[in-house]
Amino acid sequence: MRLTGLNVHPVKSTAIRPLGEAVVLRSGLADDRSWVVVDADGVLVCARKEHSLFTITADTPATDRSVTQGLRLRAAGLDDLTVQEPTGPLVRARVHKHELQGVPAGPEADAWVSKALGRDGLRLVWCDDPSRRGLNPEFSSPGDHTAFADGYPVTIASEASLLQLNRWIDERRIEEGEAPQDPLPMLRFRPNLVVDGDEPFAEDRWSRVRVGGVGFRVAKKVDRCVMTTLDPETLRTAREPVRTLARHRLFDGLPMFAMFLIPETTGLIRTGDPVEVTG
Repeated sequence: MRLTGLNVHPVKSTAIRPLGEAVVLRSGLADDRSWVVVDADGVLVCARKEHSLFTITADTPATDRSVTQGLRLRAAGLDDLTVQEPTGPLVRARVHKHELQGVPAGPEADAWVSKALGRDGLRLVWCDDPSRRGLNPEFSSPGDHTAFADGYPVTIASEASLLQLNRWIDERRIEEGEAPQDPLPMLRFRPNLVVDGDEPFAEDRWSRVRVGGVGFRVAKKVDRCVMTTLDPETLRTAREPVRTLARHRLFDGLPMFAMFLIPETTGLIRTGDPVEVTG
């Protein structure tokens, strides 16, 4: 197998930023989900409900070399905003069931995000220390940690598995008498790592994998929600892929696609790197 795709999301739920190479830290890929938008109560604002988050492009020096420090935010109709990594007291940043903390970016960034999303009282928060946030001990080891990801540091998905899923979706549409549609792209699942391979869902059996020279431990399957039904370009929702995943990939009552990984070592990975199952 080879690494065919590499993506980060500097601000959680904003536009995907594809990379040719990335630094892997114990907390995940550098600059991945290290910022988050929260409401006035410090609770995550997510694209599951706030679809327009997908229209914000967040870049760091890792995703765009013209950004020399901190974070740059872009959205249609607004001037670009550069945000420095802030210092100061911590504030609440609840991500789903996880009570987390971070450093607020400041009034200018808050006003920009609020205007971009058309909502008052929003805040942009930076994770200054991912090691504060431990992982579910059922699927991790002491010392494992991450920033503002849903549950685990890295996600990996297989092109072979997506091809099979799209076949199942086509079969279901024929059964239901629905019009054919274009195959779902991988970006619907927002994986950090994409691999090729020839056996669909072989990743279900992995326990460890090496990408280039960096080792990862497999934590668990990724359960999928309605966010995968949202087209990031049109911002319209439909029934796929959750409808078909619920038929073919239901585990413990949840539809699954892709795997969560936890880095065991650190280093630089690049698209084209060999991917080896080591356990």
